[in-house]
Amino acid sequence: MESTDSSTVSRQPNLPPGFRFHPTDEELVVHYLKKKATSAPLPVAIIAEVDLYKFDPWELPAKATFGEREWYFFSPRDR
Repeated sequence: MESTDSSTVSRQPNLPPGFRFHPTDEELVVHYLKKKATSAPLPVAIIAEVDLYKFDPWELPAKATFGEREWYFFSPRDR
């Protein structure tokens, strides 16, 4: 029986085995950004909300909800 790290398991959304997240630009805008902007429920809570201006780039992978080499974030606009 394999041991799992509870901190990793608790951060991962409940997704089916083999799930891949490689959205196109159109899918990101239509299915995620548009719904986020209108406060509609997202299909899957897979994109973390992070204020990118408060972190150094090397800290961002730890803030991601999902992904190993690519990360997606919702971030508030800054002036």
